[in-house]
Amino acid sequence: MASLQLITYPHPTLRHRSKPIVRVDARLKEIVDEMFEIMYEFRGVGLAANQVNLPIRLFIANPSGDKEEGPELVFINPVINRAKGTAEAEEGCLSLPGVNAHVRRNKSLVVNAYDLNGNEINAEVDGFMGRIVQHEIDHLDGVLFIDRLTDEIRRPIADQIQAFETLFESKQKTGGIAQNEELQAELLEWERKYC
Repeated sequence: MASLQLITYPHPTLRHRSKPIVRVDARLKEIVDEMFEIMYEFRGVGLAANQVNLPIRLFIANPSGDKEEGPELVFINPVINRAKGTAEAEEGCLSLPGVNAHVRRNKSLVVNAYDLNGNEINAEVDGFMGRIVQHEIDHLDGVLFIDRLTDEIRRPIADQIQAFETLFESKQKTGGIAQNEELQAELLEWERKYC
């Protein structure tokens, strides 16, 4: 099986609503390890499975962004409950490198999920960690942070977003990236295996 790679906007998997995971096996644990490697390589603090072209409800996080510091957290089938308040802060995304904008999110929330060992996670989070959880669960629902921007905030970065779209179309035309039908078939294969 080929190693995982970070995909960038507007790859169709980023718009795919991920399916819940029903089995955890050795390969899934390897996938999580690979995801952490990719996240650190690109200096991220969170990474959702569909950012590495997998249609499964799983994301990882380390708020420190440093392999040597902070906890390495794995969230399987995460759900947000009891979201409260609002807060605005700047966000970026590994799938839209170089694009940053202020995003309004809930100030605090409870996240329910499972870790790789099947232990239940039931944690109240706020601040930076709360923002990471919301950003990554959005990914699992096929939502990008740019979808949450007002027209006024989106306008200054519109050219950057358009450049990603143009580059992706060019790569598909030249065969550097598979056509959407082939990409969809790959996702269905993963769903059959884990969902």
